[in-house]
Amino acid sequence: MFESVLVANRGEIARRVIRTVQRMGLRAVAVYSEADADLPFVREADEAILLGPADPAQSYLDAGKVLEAARLSGAQAIHPGYGFFSENAGFARAVIEAGLIWIGPSPEAIERMGDKINARNLMEAAGVPVAAGTREPVTDLEQAVAAAAGIGYPVMVKTAGGGGGIGMGVAHEEAGLARAFEQASRAAVRFGGTPAILLERYVERARHVEVQILGLTDGTVLALGERDCSVQRRHQKIVEETPSPGVTPELRERMLAAAVRAGEAVGYLGAGTVECLVDTDKQDFVFLEMNTRLQVEHPVTELVTGLDLVEQQLRIAAGEKTEISVAVHGHAIEFRVYAEDPRRFFPGPGKIEVWEEPSGEGVRVDSGYTRGNTVTPFYDPLMAKLCVFGQTRAEALERARKAVASFQVEGPKNNLPFCAELLEHSDFTDGNYDTGLVSRMRA
Repeated sequence: MFESVLVANRGEIARRVIRTVQRMGLRAVAVYSEADADLPFVREADEAILLGPADPAQSYLDAGKVLEAARLSGAQAIHPGYGFFSENAGFARAVIEAGLIWIGPSPEAIERMGDKINARNLMEAAGVPVAAGTREPVTDLEQAVAAAAGIGYPVMVKTAGGGGGIGMGVAHEEAGLARAFEQASRAAVRFGGTPAILLERYVERARHVEVQILGLTDGTVLALGERDCSVQRRHQKIVEETPSPGVTPELRERMLAAAVRAGEAVGYLGAGTVECLVDTDKQDFVFLEMNTRLQVEHPVTELVTGLDLVEQQLRIAAGEKTEISVAVHGHAIEFRVYAEDPRRFFPGPGKIEVWEEPSGEGVRVDSGYTRGNTVTPFYDPLMAKLCVFGQTRAEALERARKAVASFQVEGPKNNLPFCAELLEHSDFTDGNYDTGLVSRMRA
């Protein structure tokens, strides 16, 4: 095992990784921007190195500065968290070429799964179900119109690269396709540097369900259960739970087996996630994409399996042979606490005047901020993740209501009122929801 880890990230995920690194007796090195100098992760690390100004391009996304920080601190390994460099094959290669250990899958696996079209074709060849869609990049509207006619409306239009729902849109007819294609093309150029677009058949009233996988050093790929991520605004997740209340045992078995095949197809190493779209009427699913990193919502999997996924990442990256027994019990739900308007979901940065986290049996809070900190407009507005566990879903829901009510945040706008509203909505409490729930709540 290496002795020191540089965490190439910020906020909540940096703090969470640092916690496990230190619990394992290793040295944790943080990097930070000028805007984040007062955040808890900087203070809690064994060493913290300033990268530069708030602009991510001059700090967290400056590969040269991050690698220099590793050299100066004597760090032997780099953990990328999620976002920033976590799915950047070029950075992973640079880390390895610098003689450091990359805590993640191989650069080749990142590349193969980072292009959604390539990933889709690869999964189809591996026997993983995929939706009707384009097998080659679509680069102009004329191509898109022809492809949509062959697929059949409605179609999902999305960038071939990038994640997080960026640039994603649904078209129900040709006029809508033109708008969605223009939006996706702009996002594709901005975030991926190329106007490559993917079109797929859109499933109405679908659930977004993903499977956590773990690739071990002996080549074994494990499936650690599924997470339902259907509560979304603008195709971006707000609430996740496991197990999914909309997945039958038979469907779960098929999804987990497909996720293992997906990981085996790319020789996956470490923690990753296979995302699927589930047709609730047919109790069937199709592959969406694979995230070659730790997910924001990984704590719910930890709560029902008892595993520390960051610890597993570290041990796998160190080349340790691990024997893991997967046993899932109970129910866990995560609420992402954002600094945003709870009705329109626009970012609402500001100084935190009051910050009181809930506690109690079955409650876990992974936070990136505390009282006196300022949520700036430079980064994602996620402040914390409120997670609850119960032996049953009903118990988890009751604990969630109490925890949301006692989580006190004043200063920046926040979405805790939305979380409370959701916990009283019959579709959610009954487990009978899909990706359109939030849109219907705000119609």
